[in-house]
Amino acid sequence: MILKNTILCLATLLSLNAYGQVQTTPNEALNRPPKAMQEFRAGWIATVANINWPSKPGLSPAEQQQEAVALLDLLKKLNFNAAILQIRPQADALYESSLEPWSFFLTGAQGKAPEPYYDPLAFWVEAAHDRGLELHVWLNPYRAHHLSGGEPSAKSIVKAKPDLVVKLKDGQYWMDPSKKEVQDHSLAVVKDIVKRYDIDGVHFDDYFYPYDSYNGGADFPDDQSWAAYQQSGGKLSRGDWRRESVNSFIEKVYKEIKAEKKYVKFGISPFGIWRPGYPESIEGMDQYDKLYADAKLWLNKGWVDYFSPQLYWTVNAQKLSFPVLLGWWQSENTKGRHLWPGMNIGLGGDEKNVDEIINQIMITRGMLPNSKGALHWSMAGLVKHEKLRQGLIDGPYQKQALVPPSEWLDKKAPKKPEVAVVSKDSLWQIRWSHPEKSDVFRWVVYFKYGDKWNYRILNRKDEFLDILATVKRAKTSIPLNAYAVTAVDRTGNESEFEEHQLINSKP
Repeated sequence: MILKNTILCLATLLSLNAYGQVQTTPNEALNRPPKAMQEFRAGWIATVANINWPSKPGLSPAEQQQEAVALLDLLKKLNFNAAILQIRPQADALYESSLEPWSFFLTGAQGKAPEPYYDPLAFWVEAAHDRGLELHVWLNPYRAHHLSGGEPSAKSIVKAKPDLVVKLKDGQYWMDPSKKEVQDHSLAVVKDIVKRYDIDGVHFDDYFYPYDSYNGGADFPDDQSWAAYQQSGGKLSRGDWRRESVNSFIEKVYKEIKAEKKYVKFGISPFGIWRPGYPESIEGMDQYDKLYADAKLWLNKGWVDYFSPQLYWTVNAQKLSFPVLLGWWQSENTKGRHLWPGMNIGLGGDEKNVDEIINQIMITRGMLPNSKGALHWSMAGLVKHEKLRQGLIDGPYQKQALVPPSEWLDKKAPKKPEVAVVSKDSLWQIRWSHPEKSDVFRWVVYFKYGDKWNYRILNRKDEFLDILATVKRAKTSIPLNAYAVTAVDRTGNESEFEEHQLINSKP
């Protein structure tokens, strides 16, 4: 109860309404048009070890597609607007690739294509977009082979280019991030995907150099690469040399994505702590020293479009507090990128944990009101926990939301739609068209009963919305008296709002 009261007080102090929008005075509200809420809401969909999809290797394409649609339909039902799909879990591909073999997690044999043939990523992109969801592809840049990944095929990097990988003590294979050929290969994989698929984002998680537990606590086995670096005259310390290898790769990935398709966002979800003591109350693992990931630098440099530290701890965990860490990362967000934290929705489906997630969302809205958002780990929590689903849809995700715009990528709004209205029984049918449909990803239909505006967000292929001519409020019939339609492009820019009055309020 204390926690709930704290959150309510925070929201009150920040003048937020129930949906996280900044409240205005009545005069301010009358003098500006309504605006749909903006908030990034994404679910991670893991394929490694068949965590989320497909449920097991070797399902038929029809079964795989059925499971994919069920996950996307759930995200749509819960008013999410993005899916983050793992398509490269271990230097393999859940899509057609000339660079890497088909994934074991898809067909049960690495290198074996789906039969009958289909391209899973092409299917996911279209199915997601048809539901108004962005589709971000999640790649592991350095993992070469996972323990659950079956037998490596002849095309696996483990067998085809064994000089680029090392074997860890737990049995996994890892690419050596310091080798130029490794960086070039992973960069080529990213470029190939961005070029050939109509994706909305590229996503890396927290696996750079591996956690030392994967190697029995021993140092990463790159003695040969380190010796070659020293012999070539390299002066950096071993830690700085490793970090520089990762840093240069991250910078290249960002630049190459933008060179191919500027609107495709690049996001990273690193381990939630940069270093212990940052800020001073924080204790825990040091990713800078253990994973050789200088995630703070990437944020400081603006080499990402969104940054999603995995803040998988509770609000009141004093040494690992969600809001304390979020506040510190925001203080490092010097380029003003999207800061959308990762939240752990796998804690459980009881009232306490549902309340925790809702509180974290509300804290995020209060601390980051200009670009709200969160990534949820993982889809399993949404699938399993009915109370969590209900808590989100009854609470913070009650209304639909647009993905916040990325103005550093594109500031140009699409042209406004051409709009008309026709009567249809006891309804009005609002219709629209657009001279540049390829520039439109979503539509927002605004409608006004009496003095109250509301909205619906519709998908790229929609062309009309049937809406009630009147609604009941306190036993009084209130007619629809105004409407508007806006177009939203791939980077979140919304067209000009133009209000249309309904002079004759009866169909």
